[in-house]
Amino acid sequence: MPDIKICGLSTTETLDAALEAGADLVGFVRFPRSPRHLSLDTGRLLSRRAKGRAARVVLLVDPDDAAVTEAVDALDPDLIQLHGHESPERVAAIRATTGRLVMKALGIAARGDLAVVPSYAAVADRLLLDAKAPPGAALPGGNGVTFDWDLLAGAALPPGTMLSGGLGPGNVAGAMARTGLSAVDVSSGVEGAPGVKDPALIRAFIAAARHGRS
Repeated sequence: MPDIKICGLSTTETLDAALEAGADLVGFVRFPRSPRHLSLDTGRLLSRRAKGRAARVVLLVDPDDAAVTEAVDALDPDLIQLHGHESPERVAAIRATTGRLVMKALGIAARGDLAVVPSYAAVADRLLLDAKAPPGAALPGGNGVTFDWDLLAGAALPPGTMLSGGLGPGNVAGAMARTGLSAVDVSSGVEGAPGVKDPALIRAFIAAARHGRS
């Protein structure tokens, strides 16, 4: 069965759409520059609503210790997604101090970007392969761009590796078939405008992913 994550949820309506459609993971963004950024109060409410229905993920970008603590205290996440330039040592430290599972996002644009996979796989519970942000981009992810999935051909990736970057209802099944990965993550690909999730697109994405990798 596929493992499907809907990231950047910010309202009860869109969260409920993801949960009712069968999302396995739901993501909440704590990064002020993102249009998907949530206040701690909103994050707390949405996380409580999702508890026991899907794995709850809080996305942080190069957080200091205080940012990690406030996010964990407010959202009580099942996983912490680190989407910045955190070193393997920093990933290990956050995992140790919080006692939470950690997913590390890695930006991919060339085959050489996969060279860091072993060092991060040794300390993170899960890896997420995202398209490397274009030069000058304000966001490290959620930019709606794909990377060349054929770069993953023959790569030694740990079980549960998640694919992200430019996915949507129209290409997710093909992406899963091309890469052999059965875990996928989407954010901008199910939005009608930046930061505004579309319940119909959420449902269509989950249906397409389930059909593409049943």
